[in-house]
Amino acid sequence: MIKLYDYLACPYGQKVRIVLAEKALTYDLVTVDLRQNEHRKPEFLRLNPFGRVPVLVDDDTTIYDSTIINEYLEDEYPEPPLLPAIGMSATRSRARSFEDFADTSFTPQVGQLIAEVSKPEAERDQNRVQRLHQSVERVLDYLNHELQGNNFLAGEFSVADVGFAPRLLVLGDIGIDVAMNNRANIDGWLKRMLERASIRNLQGVAAEAVSGG
Repeated sequence: MIKLYDYLACPYGQKVRIVLAEKALTYDLVTVDLRQNEHRKPEFLRLNPFGRVPVLVDDDTTIYDSTIINEYLEDEYPEPPLLPAIGMSATRSRARSFEDFADTSFTPQVGQLIAEVSKPEAERDQNRVQRLHQSVERVLDYLNHELQGNNFLAGEFSVADVGFAPRLLVLGDIGIDVAMNNRANIDGWLKRMLERASIRNLQGVAAEAVSGG
């Protein structure tokens, strides 16, 4: 039986939950309340010495880091596939590269922007808000270019798209319109992703990350 140790508002945990849903895998969700520092408790640190969610336990196998978890799920439960087929090396590399790009150059920046705009207006660092806003906009412009002629980032829906989905869902709540600046490719991409129940079901949870609920 699969167990997922997670905090519902965590975008990296949401990545894993999308993949679990796409593969129709049942699992027990064990909530780790980051606000109560439950990720610092000894019993959790035995699962992940870095003290971060998500952590997946599948029988005797324990995996942490959302990207490695999703690689494991792809290997262990290959249907339906969320990476291009073996032999399509260039496309597989593209999917992995986009997932890494989301993890390092999109998800953290959107999270920092959420944290800043969630402060009372008098306490916000407006210069920082502007810098983060511009950083996110640059990523969106780049993705819009990369999506030209493609329904998804690596051809078919894959971990590349999964990596961006959690934070894409909240951009409207922090004043970023994905369709602005002639980003029709991004707009269509997001609409196609929202046709998938795995992503549509995250909308409420993703919104709570912005509202602080």
